[in-house]
Amino acid sequence: MSTESRRTDLSRRPLKLKSNRVWRTYTGGKLIDSWQQKRDAVDSEFPEEWVASTVKAQNSGREHIHEGWSQVDLPDSSEGMTLKSLVEADPASFLGAAHAACYQEQLAVLVKVLDSSERLTIQVHPDRKDAMERFQSRFGKTEAWYVLGGRQIDGEQPCIYMGFKPGITKEIWKQLFEKQAIDEMLNALHRVPINTGDVYLIEGGVPHAIGAGCFLIEIQEPTDLTLRVERTTPRGRKVPDEACHQHIGFEAMLDCFKYEARGLEKTMERYKKKRSVVSAGGSREYELIGEKDTDRFLMNVLEVSGSYVKKHKDCFHIAIVVQGSGELRWADQFIPVQQADQFFMPAGVTEATWVSQGEAELQVVLCFPPRT
Repeated sequence: MSTESRRTDLSRRPLKLKSNRVWRTYTGGKLIDSWQQKRDAVDSEFPEEWVASTVKAQNSGREHIHEGWSQVDLPDSSEGMTLKSLVEADPASFLGAAHAACYQEQLAVLVKVLDSSERLTIQVHPDRKDAMERFQSRFGKTEAWYVLGGRQIDGEQPCIYMGFKPGITKEIWKQLFEKQAIDEMLNALHRVPINTGDVYLIEGGVPHAIGAGCFLIEIQEPTDLTLRVERTTPRGRKVPDEACHQHIGFEAMLDCFKYEARGLEKTMERYKKKRSVVSAGGSREYELIGEKDTDRFLMNVLEVSGSYVKKHKDCFHIAIVVQGSGELRWADQFIPVQQADQFFMPAGVTEATWVSQGEAELQVVLCFPPRT
């Protein structure tokens, strides 16, 4: 089969992806290991699984390492093939004509599975305006979290921190940063306990920190632009200046925060999302993040008992099997699926059927790029 014919064939079938763990400044990953059914589950400096990623991770001191790019798991080939190289060879076939016309070979979305054994540093991501002005990037880093579960760390229930409390101004925030008054900085944000099934939207410019013990799926704009205001991580790792401000300087970093102070109730009204029914029956589909919430991405979850047919227009999406086992069928073909499997669904797959097997329900999270 010629290279062109092979690419055409791959653009018309679900592409299973290899596990893609990425180094970060914090530790975790034990729950990901357990979820992936690894024999020895441990926390490490690889607490994130990047799914269907064509984005290179930005890790200070590791710039020489090309980490972050997903590889396609081809059963008939021992050679590694990145999703990035496959898509770049034929963007319209893999991403869809409309998406490729708007974004060229860029997937306009990035998905991660994240498990934290320590609190992440207090941070912010630029919105699109700041991303363009300061990083020459058309994408910022608005993101959303779908909570899969969690664990107690040192007796503490998992939580997140997000949004400024009333009374916090840029001047106050700058003073706290310069003093590195971490407890006061945390107290300037709302502390929110999380539960399985919760969905939160974090817009670019909103201060936040994921607490210890959080296990979640993150959908976001496709960048790794993270600005950190803690110069030492909770476990004592020194954070280089460039890893804090990403080479734009501390003053510009502080300008990327949106100093919009709200009470807890208003913060929850804006950023905590309720799932809504798309299709009900023996199997169900729920909208987690919809067009009413953001124009950056979309996220749904399937709860399959028996089978569920999902039709698609001319655009790709990303699928993660959260739990259960069964089959993924398309055209006259099928592939077995199990918990923690991840798939890139090319634009050429216009209809797929998810089939559950055994007593457990098959749960699948579907992540979509913005509408074009």
